[in-house]
Amino acid sequence: MRVIRKYANRRLYDTEQSRYVTLEDLRSLVLAEEVFKVEDAKSGEDLTRTILLTIIIEQEQGEGEAEVFSNELLEQFIRIYAMAKPLPLAGYLEQGTRLMMEQQQRMQEQWSQAMRHSPMEMMREVAEENLRFWQQAMGAGKNASRSQPSDADTAPDESDTPPDDERR
Repeated sequence: MRVIRKYANRRLYDTEQSRYVTLEDLRSLVLAEEVFKVEDAKSGEDLTRTILLTIIIEQEQGEGEAEVFSNELLEQFIRIYAMAKPLPLAGYLEQGTRLMMEQQQRMQEQWSQAMRHSPMEMMREVAEENLRFWQQAMGAGKNASRSQPSDADTAPDESDTPPDDERR
């Protein structure tokens, strides 16, 4: 497991790569599904959750980014924390999110498969086949006319000579 140390100056240090990293670097690790742990450099306390929440907050506030958490949803989360016996929400959200991600990936695969065999793609393939056919046909026609002798080069055969009674 990759260990990231957080120092008092709020800098994050990747012990595996021996360099300072940013929250964006950690976001890239999450997207690459690389497992890491963020710990306080002094106390060794696990800060991973706090850092992940910070990454989410930055994404929610970023320009052009899609909002995942509406105000209403965030308010509902706060109400869940205030319950005497909070719901086991984490497991439910993890399973639901995993299912949603799998379905999204399946949809993208099906869409790319469908696009490979779209009507436009099939028409393009037919047009390319037709073009190759005509190029070959035109090329064969040119080659055939070059290889055939002209009328001046051919000697008349019997069918070209008039019958005896016409020659007189």
